[in-house]
Amino acid sequence: MPNEQAFTLRAQWLGQQLREMRETAKLTLKEVGDFVKRNPSTVSRIESGMLPARVPEVLAYLDICGVDDRKRRDDLKTMSEDAWQKGWWDGFSSDVAASLIDWIWLESRAAEIYSFQVGVLPGLLQTRDYAEALIRAAHVDVGEEQIARFVELRMTRQQRLDGDDPVRLCAIIEEGALRRLVGGPEVMLAQLAHLREVARHRHVEILVLPADAGAHASPNGAFDVFRMRPPYPFAGCISTPAGTLVVEGDKAEALLQKYDRLRGVALQEKATLAFLADMEARLE
Repeated sequence: MPNEQAFTLRAQWLGQQLREMRETAKLTLKEVGDFVKRNPSTVSRIESGMLPARVPEVLAYLDICGVDDRKRRDDLKTMSEDAWQKGWWDGFSSDVAASLIDWIWLESRAAEIYSFQVGVLPGLLQTRDYAEALIRAAHVDVGEEQIARFVELRMTRQQRLDGDDPVRLCAIIEEGALRRLVGGPEVMLAQLAHLREVARHRHVEILVLPADAGAHASPNGAFDVFRMRPPYPFAGCISTPAGTLVVEGDKAEALLQKYDRLRGVALQEKATLAFLADMEARLE
């Protein structure tokens, strides 16, 4: 039996597809297991996402379920390859929660990210000093080496904004997050300057939601929406005190509609740049 990986979002999505395909074909776990040469309990673990299916197992599933559609077969093959694919983030898997690894994988696969932030700035837009100040405040019980690992992880994530095929990032930041002096005035001055610089990139849009906008479409807080590359669905991430909640499909589309309503009341690009410049001047 191959070594099992961590229970990941990739494996869950793949397992869900396989289970739905088996149920549509009205096959039992045993019938599929006999065909793919796995026992029923292992097939159940594959379908629950506890064990990612290998490509040969996925192809066998498709065969026994009578699925001939070429796109469907290619999509599931891609999902299987991704479920077992190693990325740079796996080097940090022993340091952070599995939900954060899933989040980073979503960033790596997304074509577009829509982020609404309330208390802090989006991780993809943080300077190193700002990120370190946040991490130190949140993790008072860890040593210097671990702090450095957390900071390095956040900085490495920002590579998605560079290169030949950068992700398109659209971020709305509530005014209160910008007025919070994370790390002190000097750190915030550098952070505000960084936001103004990054906001001039073609593939980045940064907007400020001013306090005088009043009540808005997301009173319960921050969220991110990922427009994924095929064959994956829209995905949304909502941060909660108990961890990250991941939604997909219609629920993720609903978050995107909420983002659009927030965008309608936020300061637009020129006004946002002026707002950030004014904040810098006040801090200076």
